[in-house]
Amino acid sequence: MSSPLSHPLVRTFLSSVERRTAALPAAWREELLEDLREEIAAALADDLGEDASGEPAGDHGTIGEERVRRVLDWIGTPEEIAADALAEESGSIPPEPENVGATWTTLGIAVLPVPLCLVPGVGIPLGLVAALGALVRLWRSAPWARREKRQATLFVLSPLVTVPVLAAALSLAFDGITAPAFVASLLIALTLPVAGAIRLARSAARLRERTW
Repeated sequence: MSSPLSHPLVRTFLSSVERRTAALPAAWREELLEDLREEIAAALADDLGEDASGEPAGDHGTIGEERVRRVLDWIGTPEEIAADALAEESGSIPPEPENVGATWTTLGIAVLPVPLCLVPGVGIPLGLVAALGALVRLWRSAPWARREKRQATLFVLSPLVTVPVLAAALSLAFDGITAPAFVASLLIALTLPVAGAIRLARSAARLRERTW
């Protein structure tokens, strides 16, 4: 006698939920999937011996298919289940896909503060304004969960710490803060925002692939 969980519709349903909750911590995602397995198995336990029309069941691919569909519809769609789980985990609106242009605009502004610091005279104020604008766009953008936005905030603000530290270290190495040492410290400090932008871009791309 086949398990209800071996039904193709059930396997597809659970796989879809797993893909759509990829942003959840692994333990949380497995707990959600285990709860769904138990709920589905309990709902279909009485249907193992007969199909949806009341006739004896045959091959598991056709056993109670109509009943399986009704149970899955009652539980909810994978999209609804994933949205609820992500909203509960992040404490905010769950991630949603957005167009590629909007995502790259946000990420471009996120890495802009460091290069702006190279503008003579007004570079540092411009960099701070760009950093503020990047954070506003990041926190208002849809493709990322709150956890990712917190990490992105650290990446954007990291030059405030890394640039002075690197400049001081390079000044000791070259007997004073020179223009080349300052530029070198900026270029090195740029690696963290760029790494964060790449990570967010990949996360947004995965979300578009799963939902579009």
